[in-house]
Amino acid sequence: MIHAKNVPTITFLSVLFAYNNEKLFEKSNNMRIDKFLNSVNITKRRSVAQDMISNGVVLINGAVAKASKNVEVGSIITINYLNSTKKYEVLQIPTTKSTPKSLQHEYIKEIS
Repeated sequence: MIHAKNVPTITFLSVLFAYNNEKLFEKSNNMRIDKFLNSVNITKRRSVAQDMISNGVVLINGAVAKASKNVEVGSIITINYLNSTKKYEVLQIPTTKSTPKSLQHEYIKEIS
C-alpha cells in the first residue's frame, strides 16, 4: 500500500519554478543592440544607445542597425562618432543588466 506522505507532490507552481530557474541561468546567444551597448558600458544610458541607433551611427556587420536588432557572439559593431569610428567584436553576451567596466574586455574587443 502507498501512503500519501511517501508520494512526492508535483504542483504546477513547482514545475513553473523549475522551468524559470533553468531559463534564468541559461546563457543567451543574443541581445538587443541598444541593451548590449548599455550593458557593456559603451554608452552610459540605454536611451543614448537608442538615440545613436535611430540616427544611423551604429552598424552591425556593416548594416545600419535598428534598436530591435539582436547582437550575437562574433558580430562586429561599428560606431561612427563625429571625429572617429570605432569597431568592436562581440566576444560574449552579458547575462546581467550591467557589467563592471573592469570586465568589459570579456564581452567586447576593440578592433579599431
